Amino acid sequence: MAVSCGDPSGIGPEIAIAAWHLRNERQSPPFYLLADPTLVAARSRLLGVDIPIRETTPQEATRTFADALPVVPLAVHFTDAPGHPDTANAEGVIEAIDRAVADCLAGRAAAVVTCPIAKKPLYDAGFRFPGHTEYLAHLAERHTGGAVVPVMMLAGPDLRTVPVTIHIALADVPKALTAELIATTARITAHDLEARFGIARPRLAIAGLNPHAGEGGSMGLEDRDIVQPAIDRLRAEGIDAFGPLPADTMFHPRARAGYDAAICMYHDQALIPAKALAFDEAVNVTLGLPFVRTSPDHGTAFDIAGKGMARPDSLIAALKLARRLADPASATAAA
Repeated sequence: MAVSCGDPSGIGPEIAIAAWHLRNERQSPPFYLLADPTLVAARSRLLGVDIPIRETTPQEATRTFADALPVVPLAVHFTDAPGHPDTANAEGVIEAIDRAVADCLAGRAAAVVTCPIAKKPLYDAGFRFPGHTEYLAHLAERHTGGAVVPVMMLAGPDLRTVPVTIHIALADVPKALTAELIATTARITAHDLEARFGIARPRLAIAGLNPHAGEGGSMGLEDRDIVQPAIDRLRAEGIDAFGPLPADTMFHPRARAGYDAAICMYHDQALIPAKALAFDEAVNVTLGLPFVRTSPDHGTAFDIAGKGMARPDSLIAALKLARRLADPASATAAA
């Protein structure tokens, strides 16, 4: 699997180092890291693990993995300053994503796993996409020639959540919500739960936007006028969707047993329960793409970068899930 290094000033390089270091103990699937080998070696020494690093190609990475961390070199070199993001690194951050996707689409890698990026340094360097998800959709569209609608899912051991709206201000959510957007998000979720996760006839719990799902219109009309029509449309298409449900009672164990994924109306409604239940094990999965993409569910953690405090749990979970989604029938998918 191809792992893009993320922002090198964050914890991306060190969680990749740790995932390789613990490969046998934690049964990490084989992967290669798209990064600046010099920075990876320096970060390894800084952390006191000083692992063997071998520059390689995607085709040779699997054979290398047992004895050394395979690093496929980028064309650019990074500024090595843990905890201090630098716009000079933006070019390399984007190159790593581009090449990981290209390797996957060309069959040189089974999946794309992305380490966290920081948006501001990219924006300052001219990056024009809201985030990882939207940029991956752009790359997919460039490859397929058609429209791609990416859907973000947080997948943990006990809960999968999908936000319909993502990186927008809470005040803008009611204006952005439409019945078609909800229905499209749910359709893609149902399709990928069946096609990639192997869940026959997925059950989708649809959250309401307002407290108590609007309380019959007394706490807002969106649930009656937008969410409910979307659910009616989905059910007419044969999708097992139900709601709108009050979000405050959707996530206890008995409720979770009744569905395969929760479709939520905004970012925090989806991510708070997912991270509260499994912060170190939840995985960010992008549905709707022509390739498998997973990511840790945390950010760059600039405050602890280079201090040896970063845990690789979510990256390891992302690697394992990526392998499962890329080839459910095989426990030995290609790197």
